[in-house]
Amino acid sequence: MITLIQRVKSGSVTVDGQVIGSINKGLLLYIGFEDGDNLEKIQWSINKIINLRTFSDTEDKMNLSLLDVSGELLVISNFTLPADLNESGRRPSFTKSAKPEIANELYNQFIQECKKQNIKTECGKFGAMMDVSSVCDGPVNFILKK
Repeated sequence: MITLIQRVKSGSVTVDGQVIGSINKGLLLYIGFEDGDNLEKIQWSINKIINLRTFSDTEDKMNLSLLDVSGELLVISNFTLPADLNESGRRPSFTKSAKPEIANELYNQFIQECKKQNIKTECGKFGAMMDVSSVCDGPVNFILKK
């Protein structure tokens, strides 16, 4: 599982002209699932993400977590994250990406596990063409690979 974590002031996702999810201050998560990902990896990743000190304290140091600032989550599935760009040729290889039916199940598990943490969690639509908007805060971006 690869997660691109972006600290945002706000974020939203639109499908077919309709906003289906939006957040205020929090984290925008792009998640790409790989073969072999499972519930254990999801739970480990969520624990890491929500407790990661990515928000600034009063001294402008990254000492506060998503939980500390009552932040929100916007979770977007992104099958391109596990792409291999190092193979010969110019087309990305997606051989490491989980099959769609498995990735969809993992994505839904990820969202449910986030909601169990009592964090406002909004999400995109798996497999859809989505327009994702955000106001990046920083910019602060991290890549988490589990």
